Amino acid sequence: MNETKHAEVGSAELSVENSAMRTSHSGVEKARYIMIGGFLGAGKTTSVAKLAKRLTEQGLRVGLITNDQGNELVDTAMLRSHGFATEEIPGGCFCCRFNSLIEAADRLSASITPDVFIAEPVGSCTDLVATVTYPLRRIYGDDYSIAPLSVLVDPIRALRIFELAEGGKFSPKVTYIYRKQLEEADLIVINKCDLIEPGQLQALSQALHSSFPKAALFNVSAREGTGLDEWFQNIVTEDQVARTAMDVDYQVYAEGEALLGWLNATIDLSSAEPFDGNDVIKEVADILQQRLKADGGEIAHLKMTLSPNEGLGGLAVINLVRNDYVPELSQTLSDPIQSGQLIVNIRAETSPDVLREALETALKTCRQRNSHITCQLEHLEHFRPGKPQPTHRISSLA
Repeated sequence: MNETKHAEVGSAELSVENSAMRTSHSGVEKARYIMIGGFLGAGKTTSVAKLAKRLTEQGLRVGLITNDQGNELVDTAMLRSHGFATEEIPGGCFCCRFNSLIEAADRLSASITPDVFIAEPVGSCTDLVATVTYPLRRIYGDDYSIAPLSVLVDPIRALRIFELAEGGKFSPKVTYIYRKQLEEADLIVINKCDLIEPGQLQALSQALHSSFPKAALFNVSAREGTGLDEWFQNIVTEDQVARTAMDVDYQVYAEGEALLGWLNATIDLSSAEPFDGNDVIKEVADILQQRLKADGGEIAHLKMTLSPNEGLGGLAVINLVRNDYVPELSQTLSDPIQSGQLIVNIRAETSPDVLREALETALKTCRQRNSHITCQLEHLEHFRPGKPQPTHRISSLA
């Protein structure tokens, strides 16, 4: 049994390796462009890291591109901590920063010449086919082969969106963006399948297939590493099928994004004596969660990293993707630290001022509970995203 399974995996890996690049009419190899989207908290960064690791192990050069409305991203810090070449595009989604996306790819090409680019768009962004992949195909088709668009789904959030389970929900205009992401997906990937029961997974799969019949469905757990082979094989070997892009009401889209509060912050932590960084980052996350729940906002994604200033590196990473979930440490520091940089990213359906006040409360409480630790705020931005204004929008390649 084990020998047969090992042989199948080896065959799949060989197929992936040989199919990651295409050849243009001029005989020059094209780089593969893969975009992995999905709403805030769907597990995109974990999935990107798993795919990048697998391709790298197969001898391919991989370049990653992260994206956000603001600066100082947890995602970028986490991916770089794994040793991946990563470019960050702040200040707007890929659709509005298309030229910056190309420039980021050019910088990666100059440094490592990637065989594969993996791009992770902003979690509140939609209309990616018409504003990103179709322009790439029309303008830069000689440089890139374009994979089908994957859209990841957090199953617990999706069960609530489709009224298959009780729990906190987003308002209708934010839900509009959520559903539009799924509508344009070539591949819908139900991530974190280990968190729900088989009956729930079946009901969710049926709801997604009924609502978005053109998309292929995949059930995976990126964190556990299960169900990834078939999905990864598809996005590395198959090309995106050209269809007429979906219609989008940009007024509703803009109003939905404007309901979301955004906060990015960087804090320097220091102490005269060593402290447990894992305990501190968990404490800050717990306080933020309590404060935001008390204010009635719906958390879309709270994520933080703590990187030590001394020693051999390492990174603590914590995530929270719903009000009623437990902040989860996905990476931990192995040793106590005396100083480090804490990066905080919060996205929630609430006022940016509420996010700022919650962070101030968390830092103040942390200082009170840990009098030996000094917290110095180095960077803070809190805002609502502006109206999306795509650089290009191509509805059809015909």
